[in-house]
Amino acid sequence: MPSPSAPLPQLDEEQVEVLRRVGREWGRAAGPSEAWRRALPVAPDLGGFPAPGEIRPAALGRHVRISSLGGESPAIELTEGDGPERGRRARAAHLLRRTVLGMPLRSSAIARERLRKRVALPVLSADALSSVAYGPEALLAVLVLGGAAGLAYATPLAAVIVVLMVSVALSYRQTIRAYPHGGGSYLVASANLGRTPGLLAAAGLMTDYVLTVSVSIAAGVAAIAPVLPALARSPVPLGVAVILVLLAGNLRGVRQAGRLFAVPTYAFVLAMVVLVVAGLHQAAGRGFTPATPPHPNATEAVTLLLVLRALASGSTAMTGIEAISNAVPVFRPKEWRNARTTLTWMICLLVVLFTGMMTLVHLTGVVPNHQETLLSQLAHEVLGSGALYVFVQLATAGVLLLAANTAYNDFPRVLFLLARDWHAPRVFLRLGDRLAFSHGIILLSAAATLIFVAFGGRTAALIPLYAVGVFLAFTLSQAGMVVHWHQTRDPHRLRSLLLNAVGCTLSGIVFLAAVVTKFLTGAWVAVLTIGGFVLLTKRIRAHYDRVGEALRLHPHALELPTSGCRVPAPDPAAPPEPDAPAGQGSKASPAVVPEDASEAEAEAETEEAPEQIHHLSIVPVAVLDLAGMRALAYAAALRQPVLALHISPSDAEAERFRDNWREWGDHLPLEVVVTPYRAIVAPMIDYIEVLHRQRPDLTVTVILPEIVPRQRRYRLLHSRIAGRLRRSLRTLPKIVVTTVPFHV
Repeated sequence: MPSPSAPLPQLDEEQVEVLRRVGREWGRAAGPSEAWRRALPVAPDLGGFPAPGEIRPAALGRHVRISSLGGESPAIELTEGDGPERGRRARAAHLLRRTVLGMPLRSSAIARERLRKRVALPVLSADALSSVAYGPEALLAVLVLGGAAGLAYATPLAAVIVVLMVSVALSYRQTIRAYPHGGGSYLVASANLGRTPGLLAAAGLMTDYVLTVSVSIAAGVAAIAPVLPALARSPVPLGVAVILVLLAGNLRGVRQAGRLFAVPTYAFVLAMVVLVVAGLHQAAGRGFTPATPPHPNATEAVTLLLVLRALASGSTAMTGIEAISNAVPVFRPKEWRNARTTLTWMICLLVVLFTGMMTLVHLTGVVPNHQETLLSQLAHEVLGSGALYVFVQLATAGVLLLAANTAYNDFPRVLFLLARDWHAPRVFLRLGDRLAFSHGIILLSAAATLIFVAFGGRTAALIPLYAVGVFLAFTLSQAGMVVHWHQTRDPHRLRSLLLNAVGCTLSGIVFLAAVVTKFLTGAWVAVLTIGGFVLLTKRIRAHYDRVGEALRLHPHALELPTSGCRVPAPDPAAPPEPDAPAGQGSKASPAVVPEDASEAEAEAETEEAPEQIHHLSIVPVAVLDLAGMRALAYAAALRQPVLALHISPSDAEAERFRDNWREWGDHLPLEVVVTPYRAIVAPMIDYIEVLHRQRPDLTVTVILPEIVPRQRRYRLLHSRIAGRLRRSLRTLPKIVVTTVPFHV
């Protein structure tokens, strides 16, 4: 899993050297640092949140409810929302959020959110296994256009698809071995082929994941039709409702989603085994003689183009094979070994189920029609219309409706990797309250809903878009592995290179077949989407590169406080200086609220003259770049007490920031608050509120550095913390939130 501090950039050696030089100029302009510390009207050390190892979750070791800093307020929940909720409407929304999503989890719970093999198999294999329900039908639906002559190619093409399944699975076993910390197509292609092939692989994967949700739900609704015709008459509302259920389930977190979605997958495997065994038993009674199939009228000549189109359609039974290699980090240790074992189980089940389905089709003579799905026809033929038939249909519908969960595990992870490499908005780096990539999950749900509604929830309309993205990712991933084995000294590299080369060749053939044969029937949409995605991600990266260069520390681009500015005089009402030096982030005893705090609160906002106002400026700083240094200079130039505040998601990141602060010269008081959660805004709000309770007579000005792109279309790529702080703190008197814009 990613580090919680991934969103915070680091300073390189060149910038650290500039920081030292700038610090010497600051020392001459700002005066002695001890005077700034003595001027503080508050004791900045309010204690700290408990360390991850000290937290005792309430229920079943998962719920986290902790007290605020200093232990002065009732128990609060740290989330990445707008802070403590106030008002009837806000409390209702907060209650609904907690009811649907559950309590937030601490970052250390990530180890508990790992999956065992028997849970990972249904969670990560649901997409691949469920494709057995529509892959054979997609193959036969093309061949039936050629009549009996076309259907004669069903068995040879099915054998080719099985070989392709095994080859690609063996290739991904090599990928997992070479990339034991997670080797999705994007990582492998980027590392071995370059940035553009990596983005193409990511685009193919993300297109496939969106279509996985849409196609799986469309096929699931179609499977319900013979059993519950009333529901099937409204496929779009039913499908959208299922997407909303998937959204809520995945926002609750990985492990709970796995428990929820494991049962339908195992039920589907059981149903398919029952169907195949019963069908073979019936066929054995007649000496395995195939039934006489109907003779459909040919509407197309049997050409190479028709055969390739059938191969591309039938290969949709392979979608989802790459999911396990993408999600190696979600397994329990040893992750790579458990992932390879699970991949082997999955491919064995997939081959058995696909082969069993095609064997039953051959023995029963069933062909696709527009009134009933192929699987439903087989179940009717073998099991009749009784309870076993209903079980097969409901299990099929259940696994198809929930197969989309594979995409919910991998789509947000690919977005995280893109955001980490500055190819996607940085908001996709954040883990939500339940240790899930909430923003990626929401984006996937929105995109899948849009496509599902646009195509009317019809599987046949969505299939032509399907194979392009996934086989593009397959091809680029295996090509990257060929380069990897060519450059490595691994003793088994020749065997691994051969396996990946075969997988790359076969995947490339299917990809080209899908593009050429399905271009006019819908593949052009996938091609344009992939191209547009690559262009968009490159534009985002170019913007972030420009911003990063603009924010780099340069000795002649920094603003300093006015030379010889007056250091603020100590506030006579301030509490005594704490024992621990400022900036060390030590966990001293909580600050003591003055006895006249209630009177000061009652007299808040009654000042009538400037000299009656007592100031404190708080400058939240994430990193010491040009924007952060400008905000510090602005605060110091006001000649009022200043406190720098850094919210750190980990001890290691906190120590790194303190080192940079000391390199700069430690000119202003610094308080570092370490939170064992992904949240940054909520702990900041909590700190400001506790300071307000400590000295309610103070006017606290929160000075935020803010990056403001000159082009409005790029503003969504940057954080909008200022607005969230204003909404959360507006009910507190004498709190001012202002921003120091840094235009790029």
